[in-house]
Amino acid sequence: MTSTTRLLHLAGLLPALLLTGCTSIEYYAQAIIGHLEIISHRTPIFSLIEHPETPKVLKQKLSQVLQIRTFATQELGLPDNGSYTGYADTKRPYVVWNVTATPELSMTPKTWCFPIAGCVNYRGYFSHEKAKLFAQTLRQRGYDVAITGVRAYSTLGWFEDPILNTLVHYSGPELASIIFHELSHQMIYVSDDSIFNESFATVVEAEGTRRWLESIGHHDEITLYQIKKQRQQAFTSLIMHYRELLAKAFDTQQPKDWKREQKEIIFGKFKKAYNGLKHTWGGDSTYDGWINRSLNNAHFASTGTYYHYVPALQKLLISSQYNLSVFYKEVSAIGNKPKSERDRFLQHSSKNNTPWDDQKNHLANTSS
Repeated sequence: MTSTTRLLHLAGLLPALLLTGCTSIEYYAQAIIGHLEIISHRTPIFSLIEHPETPKVLKQKLSQVLQIRTFATQELGLPDNGSYTGYADTKRPYVVWNVTATPELSMTPKTWCFPIAGCVNYRGYFSHEKAKLFAQTLRQRGYDVAITGVRAYSTLGWFEDPILNTLVHYSGPELASIIFHELSHQMIYVSDDSIFNESFATVVEAEGTRRWLESIGHHDEITLYQIKKQRQQAFTSLIMHYRELLAKAFDTQQPKDWKREQKEIIFGKFKKAYNGLKHTWGGDSTYDGWINRSLNNAHFASTGTYYHYVPALQKLLISSQYNLSVFYKEVSAIGNKPKSERDRFLQHSSKNNTPWDDQKNHLANTSS
């Protein structure tokens, strides 16, 4: 599909939205305009590397991006297209701000449905101010609301997604993880199943980053990357545990005031448990920013999507003997199942398998 065809497809979405009301038209308009603004500033990385006025540090980072991009195609079997071969400066710290919401006394997130992407539990805005305005309308309707800055997103192959200024300051392993993750969405994406999509991309990013670090001889960084992923999972598991406690408290016949009291008690216990976890990490403060804010249901409901089915898909990667071609075929087959059947299969496979444990053993066997 040519770039012109893609633009016409994107622009053609607006007339189709006339039946859904002014709010939808306004939302899609900002999404289309915001994305077109980004791709209009896209510059081929090769051109920037050759340009004498490009800062040396940026040249080095962009050269690394191209190396990672080549590795993704040649060694991981990820899509071979123009994505992440261009660079764009958004002039802001985040490219998009996602708004998530839950009822005050429920852990079930509000969902929105869109063409192509299907139904998801967030709305993305290219303007922080517009995200805040929308969040305020939800708060006025009684929802718990969270706004999260996002540094990268995927158009699922409809456009040649550029690497953004919001990412180039990241370390090599972090850059590789993001590129592998987003390209995974272009390979396999199931409409209306964010949990499945994100879990798959998370497994690919972890395995891909390990292989990339090994290929460039940075064996010492593999262990550091693994520790980071394990802590990330431990923090996510902590959130999911207390999210379940909140859900149980809300799903009772107790008065609303009792539920509100329990909500605050559980938030307090969560923060105490985090401090204990942080102590075992030697004081690592990576997640202090997440903790040190006025927490609500929406913060908890929006976390865990990336990891829920990671154990099951990681187990599938192992049973595929780490052959990515076989793994992709198996995942694709699971993705083609009806959602209820897919969920049952993945939930059963997730039992007694903790994310990163088997991966850690695999690292120990291959990086020595």
